[in-house]
Amino acid sequence: MTAPQNAVGGKGPWGGHDDRGRNDKGMVATNGVGNPSRGRPNHPDPHLKVDNVERLQRHLGAAAKQHGGRRFHALYDRIWRRDVLEKAWDRVKRNQGAAGVDAETIASIRALGEESFVNDLSKTLRAGRYRPQAVRRHWIPKANGGRRPLGIPTVRDRVVQTAAKLILEPIFEVDFKDCSYGFRPGRSATQALEAIRLRGSGRKGNFVLDADIADFFGSLDREILMERVKRRVSDRRVLSLIWQWLNAGVMEDGRETKLLSGTPQGGVISPLLSNIYLAFLDERWTKQCAQYGTLVRYADDFVIVCNTRADLEEAARRVKLIFKRMRLSLHPDKTRKLELTDGKQGFDFLGCHLHKRMSGKIWENERKRVYFLQRWPSTASVKRVKQRVKELTPRGACHRDLRETIAKINPVIRGWGNYFATGNASARFNQLDSYVWMRLRALVRKRHGRNLRATKMHRWTRRAFHELGLHKLLGTVRYPAAQLPRLERSPVSRVREIRTHGLNGGLTHVRRKTEEG
Repeated sequence: MTAPQNAVGGKGPWGGHDDRGRNDKGMVATNGVGNPSRGRPNHPDPHLKVDNVERLQRHLGAAAKQHGGRRFHALYDRIWRRDVLEKAWDRVKRNQGAAGVDAETIASIRALGEESFVNDLSKTLRAGRYRPQAVRRHWIPKANGGRRPLGIPTVRDRVVQTAAKLILEPIFEVDFKDCSYGFRPGRSATQALEAIRLRGSGRKGNFVLDADIADFFGSLDREILMERVKRRVSDRRVLSLIWQWLNAGVMEDGRETKLLSGTPQGGVISPLLSNIYLAFLDERWTKQCAQYGTLVRYADDFVIVCNTRADLEEAARRVKLIFKRMRLSLHPDKTRKLELTDGKQGFDFLGCHLHKRMSGKIWENERKRVYFLQRWPSTASVKRVKQRVKELTPRGACHRDLRETIAKINPVIRGWGNYFATGNASARFNQLDSYVWMRLRALVRKRHGRNLRATKMHRWTRRAFHELGLHKLLGTVRYPAAQLPRLERSPVSRVREIRTHGLNGGLTHVRRKTEEG
């Protein structure tokens, strides 16, 4: 690759000389003097279509990994590349989403022409005329009854943020630590929950710091964030782009206000920026504090699993010291110090409730009390999905075909079940199956009214609704060992543990209802 600022004939970062006939589809030029790959294909099979954006990402990641202190100075011209913007537009289009302050929707852009939209955006970026607009304030309800503020950027801004994320993410990804799981390629909430389960099973991991950052997105220090970005990026145009997004105003009820600190939550680039900011916590903890406990972080939510109470107290003290340097603070009411020993306490994390339960099998065979950390959908998660099912089965739906109602319910319970299916969720799955069944039976009863015979309702069993296509949650629990990163897989098979100790620890017997309810 030859940097745009370099003189013609000067050496690029890969040792090749500059040439005016360059074709920079990737980081390595495919044409030019001094290019070692000239004359041979860049892909082992020339008949296969090469994704130039993915190839560029691989080269950026490899360069960042090879040179740990390298600062990239020619990234802006990658962001306005047509193929990068096309991939960014495809992602924004696939995710849908509402319009921003300009009221421009994805449907209107498609109607006017996607190609012209991408071309115009590329020209605007290339000419340096791009300026982000204010984000539209939107409030969403929280589980505790409060409201969470979101900032919805315009579709145009979302595409540019996605393009920047495609270029920046592989560079910073190589620096992120293994304790971080949120909004990273190849990592998931299930892996974070499994890491906690493995660390807390047995006689270890009985003390947990359940931390909550006070107003993270509102108190994030922009100067500190930009300094961390500058550790890897020296391109002033990219730095200016990020700074403009951070300083974009917030539009609410027709009035635009400027935020003095933090960043609006809801932008495409926000998760990456939050990971860059909180990577300081991961680095300090991994290098200086790992002996006190295991840090598991998902975006701005994290827990620390410790072996002793002394380690727990020291872990809390160290976190406060690190946060003081980051100008953050722990929420005094929501941050808790917990003891999991013998199932004394449990905690909620990423929608699951984690609690230790005693193995009944070991107690029966060896008369030993051995506890394993298990998880299932939290009370708040069950309440939310039930509320959603209730909204989809109003009394007025009794006049619709049951198959139409079931078609609306299935995506909700299937998606909810897929997320929680890797834990000890059988009891909660059975509970939700029963709730859905009762809601549908109520519709049948309302539809027939006084003409309903008493014997007819007996026909509407669970199986009858399943034959109409209703998704069944009970029996869909699967084991997540195959989904874990290689270094974090348990040496003992998850299937073997379940067979030995039971899904519910062996002590609490879950009575499964019959198909007839």
